[in-house]
Amino acid sequence: MKDKSQMQKIARYGLGAFLVVAGIGHLTFSRKEFRAQVPDWVPISKDDTVVYSGYAEIALGAALILAPAKQRSKVGKIAAAFFTAVFPGNIAQYTDRRDGFGLDTDGKRLARLFFQPVLVAWALKSTSDT
Repeated sequence: MKDKSQMQKIARYGLGAFLVVAGIGHLTFSRKEFRAQVPDWVPISKDDTVVYSGYAEIALGAALILAPAKQRSKVGKIAAAFFTAVFPGNIAQYTDRRDGFGLDTDGKRLARLFFQPVLVAWALKSTSDT
């Protein structure tokens, strides 16, 4: 049982760190790349969407790392919901054929779509009580 909780902790910290770095990227070095993922139908500017989602990712990442045990499952569900909510951006990048993050072919953009369920599962598994 201790091995499972240790692996869960490593997975949770890894996902948290990934989100914090991605969030910082939204605000700085990858801002332009992230704009490629914002669908045209989003009612606010692409840049504002990237900035707001960057703040959300930093907060979620920090919460995954710092949340007390009683709150971890809830934080994991919120992170999973966030990954689900931003999935249309990945679909838009694919359907609109927008390059970003080296996703410069239809095949690469399609392959990226299959990573989002992995993030959802990662958030849920790394924070589950059982």
